[in-house]
Amino acid sequence: MATFTRFETFDVRFPTSRELDGSDAMNPDPDYSAAYLVIGTDADDGLTGHGFAFTIGRGNDVQVAAIDALAGHVLGRDVEQALGDMGATWKSFIDDSQLRWLGPEKGVMHMAISAVVNALWDLKAKRAGLPLWDLLGRMSPEELVALVDFRYLTDALTPTQALELLRAAEPGRAQRRQELLDGGFPAYTTTPGWLGYSDDKLVRLAEQAVAEGFGQIKLKVGADVHDDVRRMRLARAAVGPDVRIAVDANQRWDVAPAVEWITALAPYDPWWVEEPTSPDDVLGHAAIRRAVAPVKIATGEHVQNRIVFKQLLQAGSLDVLQIDAARVAGVNENVAILLLAAKFGVPVCPHAGGVGLCELVQHLSMFDFVAVAGSRKDRVVEYVDHLHEHFVDPVRLEGGNYLPPTAPGSSAEIRPESLQHHLFPAGAAWSGVPSARSAAGGLEELVDEQVAG
Repeated sequence: MATFTRFETFDVRFPTSRELDGSDAMNPDPDYSAAYLVIGTDADDGLTGHGFAFTIGRGNDVQVAAIDALAGHVLGRDVEQALGDMGATWKSFIDDSQLRWLGPEKGVMHMAISAVVNALWDLKAKRAGLPLWDLLGRMSPEELVALVDFRYLTDALTPTQALELLRAAEPGRAQRRQELLDGGFPAYTTTPGWLGYSDDKLVRLAEQAVAEGFGQIKLKVGADVHDDVRRMRLARAAVGPDVRIAVDANQRWDVAPAVEWITALAPYDPWWVEEPTSPDDVLGHAAIRRAVAPVKIATGEHVQNRIVFKQLLQAGSLDVLQIDAARVAGVNENVAILLLAAKFGVPVCPHAGGVGLCELVQHLSMFDFVAVAGSRKDRVVEYVDHLHEHFVDPVRLEGGNYLPPTAPGSSAEIRPESLQHHLFPAGAAWSGVPSARSAAGGLEELVDEQVAG
């Protein structure tokens, strides 16, 4: 009987604030970071599962501590039993009454569960010899429904209704899988749009995005309405009338200012406005959506669980639903959210861009296309062009489309040399001292060094 024997966490931070990569109206100086987890077993295959919670710098140590608090739910557990029933395994984390009190089902603890659950899915997919999207896409409707906790959802979606959705999509799975392998999944890029970039850099990167085949870009807005109108005008002139431009306020506004600001941007044809107000304000989103139609409203990056997503859909608060691979409690909860979106007929366009988020969430959109929604129409996955080189299986794009991963797993594994270099605070990226260890150094040595301080 194989058991889990390894549960190791790392505080990994990338100094993206130095170039203002990732800057927006609410987060002017982010350092993209990962509270990173490696799970191992005593099985002879030597496989490990990798997951993380994404943060933007300070507080990453708190997120690491929250993941560490879950070690007792994993270490010593039977591997086959845990991976064989991921629905029950997911519930075992959520139903820990003492940890649940810290949420429930929200915040740092919920994101910690995401890191652990996603690491287990990474390991499960590696053991199956399949990329995660393909593993999920091969599961039967009954197996997929068994992953979902329908508690709090049945007034909007019942297990029977979810089965009907999945069974209706089942006949076309093989064809859609082949379409995905042949043409990939549409992407859009936020690379031109960071708020700290100069006008010249915005224009240059917007033109470059169009040349690379992207049919949609995104700009960050929300600091100054006059600056935003000017930047939107520049971007529209750079990409022309046929390329979609989404804008993202990152929760900057109250309801009335959101309506005024969006109205000022409307002449430049924004495709959607993302996070116009607090992610918890279901009715505020609904009021903004009614006031600015036909401009679309998108949200989801910071929505904390499937219950709030349910309410956003019930209240007619959004036109575009944006899942995040590491915000809610991992793959299982995102399967639930994809099913809710399919029930309400709302397209899913995931949030990505932060370190590793593109790598993770591409799998969920590809699974959604193959086995749930069955469509790529008006569906795009966010892409940002930095930090992919740090991953063992980085995203691949061609002509503005994500190419489906073929390597087993969830694409979450960070290269050992990148992990070492960006450990906080001792890694060379932070200390300014060249690394004394070769890139070939093992994680085990790194852990010894980390523990020794």
